[in-house]
Amino acid sequence: MNQDKNTGTNRREFIQGGVAVMGTLLASSAPAAAEKKPAKKPNLLFIYTEGQRADALSIAGHPILKTPNQDRIGREGIRFTNAFCTNALCAPARSTTLTGLWSRTSGALDNQFLSTPLPSDIPIFTDLLHEAGYETAILGKVHTRNGVKERYWDYYFGFNAPATNYYHPVFAEGRKGQVGPEKVYQGYCDDFVTDRALDWLKEGRGDKPFCLLLWYQTPHAPFYRARRHLDLYNGVSIPKPPTFDDDLKGYPGKPRCFAEAQNKIGTTVMGDAARSLEELCKDYYAGAVAVDENIGRVFSYLEETGQMDETAVVHSSDHGYFLGEWRLFDKRLMHEPSIRVPMMIRYPKRVRSGQVSDEMVLDVDLAPTILDLAGVEVPTAMQGKTVMSLAEGEKPEWRQEWLYDYYEYPGPERVKPHRGVRTKTHKLIHYYTDPQEFEMYDLENDPGERNNLYGDPAHASIQNDLSARLAQLLKDTPVRA
Repeated sequence: MNQDKNTGTNRREFIQGGVAVMGTLLASSAPAAAEKKPAKKPNLLFIYTEGQRADALSIAGHPILKTPNQDRIGREGIRFTNAFCTNALCAPARSTTLTGLWSRTSGALDNQFLSTPLPSDIPIFTDLLHEAGYETAILGKVHTRNGVKERYWDYYFGFNAPATNYYHPVFAEGRKGQVGPEKVYQGYCDDFVTDRALDWLKEGRGDKPFCLLLWYQTPHAPFYRARRHLDLYNGVSIPKPPTFDDDLKGYPGKPRCFAEAQNKIGTTVMGDAARSLEELCKDYYAGAVAVDENIGRVFSYLEETGQMDETAVVHSSDHGYFLGEWRLFDKRLMHEPSIRVPMMIRYPKRVRSGQVSDEMVLDVDLAPTILDLAGVEVPTAMQGKTVMSLAEGEKPEWRQEWLYDYYEYPGPERVKPHRGVRTKTHKLIHYYTDPQEFEMYDLENDPGERNNLYGDPAHASIQNDLSARLAQLLKDTPVRA
């Protein structure tokens, strides 16, 4: 296992604080008096999209893409405009979302070792919900350590890979903690996933609340569209990002690590998925529309059965995506298109509609937030924190900086390992393998990250401050031995 050389201590006890919680949840959630019936817990619907940029929503002002069903979550709840992932890669991001832990602490660093389960002493939030009386289901793209098949699921219908065939998808199915072998099915992947999710919801579960993880794979390379969308966006002009042509002018101030990464449109190892800006963007948008339509199908069922307002809906994505900035494709790098994700919550009983927050919220916050919505104690070992205080209109002290950590190298796209710190106004990126290189940006005055300030004497003070903050974050975030 790759281990950080700066802080290579074994901090297993940090994780084990969450294990005791699992054994005491039923007792701690029991009613105070036997004759008093406890309040019904909310149903939980966690919609997790694939590579959805923070601006890939019409509610965020996108000029082309229309996402009315996802917009509803933000319009009738709270939308976070500064939401980020802490490792912009599928498998580690998904592990972080389930555990509430940074990659370096869970050991889920990259897309390798997919057949190796997460350590058994690390609870995932659905384990805790199951202990608290929830029925749990996960459907769609799981893509994390062992597909978390070894954990308990009342219903499992997922695949454990970057993508499955869009029209002949391969899924493993299971019930009551037992997952069977993979099988090939027929039908457009995420339409089929939604069909199965609706079938499971219609089975009923008595007085038990449900937690449904609906994790779509669309849009993901190779970006096959649903047949109903084959002509969507014909004749629509796709504008070039402001930095699109910077790729042709060399990289003044950009390090070689950035310039030599292979995730470029037309030259990426996944070249069939990104041969031109127009093809990439239109296929990406069409996939996002298909996802939104399927979300609408689930919402319609919840409305018809009177469950919509009894269900807390949480929406986010595993990472963002480059759509032509510096002619880039994919994610991985610690630049804004790659690390920014949508995050929204709708639950009228606790979240007032129409709220917008600009506090920096992270993927590590999702597990604590979902547990909070369920009224389940959050393990002290989880490194994120619930965002419900923000959603309920409080003004708590919130994080002023956070740690980004990317590991996978060598591998697809050849993006070198790097880490960094982001504040509300600045960012420092450190490529820490030889030769070490750096990027630093003033995000208030340079939101497009075009002017690398690292090494500029005029900005020495902020550089020193960011370097100190990064060192402290690394010290405070333990590495699993």
